[in-house]
Amino acid sequence: MNAMMRRVVIGTAAVSMALTMAACGKAGGSSSNSASSGDTKTIGLLLPENSSSVRYESFDKPLIEAKVKSLCADCTVKYNNANGDAATQKQQFDTLVSQGVKVIMLDPVNAAGTASWVSDAQKKGVKVIAYDRLAAGPVSAYVSFDNEKVGELQGQALVNALGGNAKSANVVMINGDDNDPNAGQFKAGAHKVLDSAVGKIVYEQSGEWKPTVASQKIGAAITSLGKNGFQAVYSANDGMAAAIITALKAQGISVPVGGQDAASDAIQRILTGDQAYTIYKAYKPEAEGAATIAVNLLHNVDVTSVATATTTSGGTNVPSLLLTPVVVTKANIKDTVIADGLYKVSDICTAQYAQACKDANLQ
Repeated sequence: MNAMMRRVVIGTAAVSMALTMAACGKAGGSSSNSASSGDTKTIGLLLPENSSSVRYESFDKPLIEAKVKSLCADCTVKYNNANGDAATQKQQFDTLVSQGVKVIMLDPVNAAGTASWVSDAQKKGVKVIAYDRLAAGPVSAYVSFDNEKVGELQGQALVNALGGNAKSANVVMINGDDNDPNAGQFKAGAHKVLDSAVGKIVYEQSGEWKPTVASQKIGAAITSLGKNGFQAVYSANDGMAAAIITALKAQGISVPVGGQDAASDAIQRILTGDQAYTIYKAYKPEAEGAATIAVNLLHNVDVTSVATATTTSGGTNVPSLLLTPVVVTKANIKDTVIADGLYKVSDICTAQYAQACKDANLQ
């Protein structure tokens, strides 16, 4: 493991240890530390979708539930996934409030549309944690990554994949949902790098976080530009990248495509050379940090020992935990997602990918 990657892994472990220590002896405190009214044993968890990324069901939900249980044995998590529908998520949020739940972790489908929900909930004594995406309104805390940095890493990784051809390359950008503030930050970060490092952004579209939409967008780009009209594709995430790569292959086009989320199938595509890179955002420290903050809020414990940064939202400084993302390429799979325990080698190196894993020294 090289020095930089060793620091990443050790840093992740250190964050997890710090979170445990921050909550130890506090979160499960006496009744004098508990909220005076409402449900002091339940934390609401509302996640946005499961169509473009497997992360929410596979990582965030179980990691949050496990951490809450470890900090507060008699606490429970009430979970719902909105399946990409903002109206559904609003109903789920309102139901939790009506049930007396006093702490809600919210990863919003439409972050800009949550201001009135969060404000109304606050008036009823409900504390909302903006998880992964910064929800509008008076949230009590925010847990995510430096999302503009994510975009910068995506942009630089695409430049690196182009190598000496970068300066003359035409690039297509398929961005995420404009209703998601993270998508705007990813895009801004990517442009910060790409605008001066590649020849030209020749086609750029934003859309929903859906592979089907990404496939339609890249199809339109091919129609507009022709098969030889671009030399690389920026994709906002791995689910979209998978659909883009499938569409390109169908047209006999082979160009670098990158994503983010470090999905297991993206790692496999990186091994075979179909995908150039992904961005690993360590779900465990994010999920465990949010869970620790939630339990502390449930018991009126100060959260700034965990949420040590601040984010400005609506003119207010929100206590925040902001984590650092990492680029994953074929060269550092072993030193990142494998070393960090996100996946086992057996998860990635199935029979279909045995030779690719051997070539990458994973087996």
